[in-house]
Amino acid sequence: MGTQVGCITGSLARDSINRRLARQLAEMAPGGLVISEISIAGLPLYNYDLDAGIPDAVDAFKAAVEASDALLFVTPEYNRSIPGVLKNALDWGSRPWGSNSWHGKRAAVVGTGLNSAGTAVAQSHLRGILGYLGVTVMGAPETCLPWHDDVLSQHVTHRYLTRFLDAFAAHVTTQTA
Repeated sequence: MGTQVGCITGSLARDSINRRLARQLAEMAPGGLVISEISIAGLPLYNYDLDAGIPDAVDAFKAAVEASDALLFVTPEYNRSIPGVLKNALDWGSRPWGSNSWHGKRAAVVGTGLNSAGTAVAQSHLRGILGYLGVTVMGAPETCLPWHDDVLSQHVTHRYLTRFLDAFAAHVTTQTA
């Protein structure tokens, strides 16, 4: 059965570079980790007027987050921050007030971008939000992958991602006292 890891990709594009990275990580997951996508595509824009009658897509999303033993966030960087669709998902997961699906989860953040820093700024912003929501985020290794077309097929990338996944596995299977 293993540790069930819900993977949230902060892009709606079917073949985004971050979705490709998420698929690669799922394929490379070490024994004991089972990584599967939690889609954010069907979530309506958060509006507290909807708190009284949570939409079905939100209920399904929150249930998937809550059923996950751990979370993996794969985020692009849009205008030096996280994408709006990812922030929307984070907001829905913490609502309605008193029903925070994120609290107590362990997670890691990773991403790839078209510049030399990958998604470092977005990851920093996401870590701050996740900390506020009660998520224990793996601190190191920070994994910001500069994208180019054959990056996922390179041996050095494979080693880099393997180290990330090994650290993530240790992070999510560590028992707290």
